[in-house]
Amino acid sequence: MATLIDKKTVSQRRTEKQNSILDAAEEQFAIHGFNGVSLESIASSIGMTRHSLLYYYSTKEQLYIAVLDRVLELWLEDMNSISVGDDPEQALSQYIAVKMRFSHDQPSGSKVFTQEVSAGAPYYKDAIEQRVKPVLERDLSTLKIWAEQGKIQNIDFMHMMFLIWAATQAYADLAPQFAILMGKEKMALEDYDNASKLLTQWVLLGLRLQS
Repeated sequence: MATLIDKKTVSQRRTEKQNSILDAAEEQFAIHGFNGVSLESIASSIGMTRHSLLYYYSTKEQLYIAVLDRVLELWLEDMNSISVGDDPEQALSQYIAVKMRFSHDQPSGSKVFTQEVSAGAPYYKDAIEQRVKPVLERDLSTLKIWAEQGKIQNIDFMHMMFLIWAATQAYADLAPQFAILMGKEKMALEDYDNASKLLTQWVLLGLRLQS
């Protein structure tokens, strides 16, 4: 029994340490980009040695991909409202709200992902094709079914999704600029919610779900 408890404790400590490393790496990659970060700088920021960090991640690329994996997992886990819904207005409203809230809650992760994609996804192209594309295609299929049922207008749904992603992503990547222009030190959660409501109105109007 004691052995099982000891193993569980070791596993928990390892998980906690990995999360600590990922948090530090995410923050540094968001600020400095992949090329501006070293394993030494990440390890130093959390009181580790480079040698100790290598026990968890053997290369900077492996750590970088682990950071991107975590961002993507969080991004995808709450993005099922379209595929499981049958009410377009409710599903799209929830979808946009979740995406906007992600930009508020995970700004550093969003920035790391944006930087990777902006560089042409040199390290993460395969993951995007294998994990994001099927989810997008699933949602596009649902949108097309709704259009066939007469629930929404038949528009270019792929670009509609891209525009939703771009608009919500901007509130992670450009939040400091938006705050300056709004005369604030930092944007409040209310600002994200207001933006979400406005974007939802535009999308629903484009689909003629609001008069």
